[in-house]
Amino acid sequence: MYRLVLGAIALAISCASAGANALHLNPSQSAQAMNMETFGNTSIPIGYYEYCQRYGERCNRPPEKASVELTRELWKTIIEVNNEVNTTVEPLTDREIFGVEERWDYPDQVGDCEDFALEKRKILNEKGVPLGALLMTVGRDADGGGHAVLTVVTDHGDFVLDNVEPRVLLWKEAELYYLKRQSPDDPNRWVSLASN
Repeated sequence: MYRLVLGAIALAISCASAGANALHLNPSQSAQAMNMETFGNTSIPIGYYEYCQRYGERCNRPPEKASVELTRELWKTIIEVNNEVNTTVEPLTDREIFGVEERWDYPDQVGDCEDFALEKRKILNEKGVPLGALLMTVGRDADGGGHAVLTVVTDHGDFVLDNVEPRVLLWKEAELYYLKRQSPDDPNRWVSLASN
């Protein structure tokens, strides 16, 4: 029964986004892989680095587990948190909010894409999801603009929580070119998602 439920969840996700496909944007990634492959250490985004300089206590925490079991309850929680943050935070750029090009922070009624992702990460962690399975991920959107999302690493694949897309999608169904994300072993180390 459990496998049937998870199979139905996966099928619903696949059917809902059958037209979208990130594989053409991410040639380094395997079409058969449920989880994204990483290609070694890379640079930390400046926004995250500065965030950790301001809020050391938020960044100096252990990752715990690197993946979670995708249960019905967890899937429901992921969808609820994604929807809650996407509908309660007004999207504005860092330039509009802070007067600077890049600043990562928890949103206070308004936020940029990485602020949405940080808020979702915080709430899911407070609900028991380990930080090692909640990875800040940066890349480019379908138009080539810089973008950040939260990736939840599960035993059924990497799922993307985006502030632009209302649905929670499997990584390869989101129209994103993935550049890098936090390491599941150390949130303050980042790994490349492209082989070149």
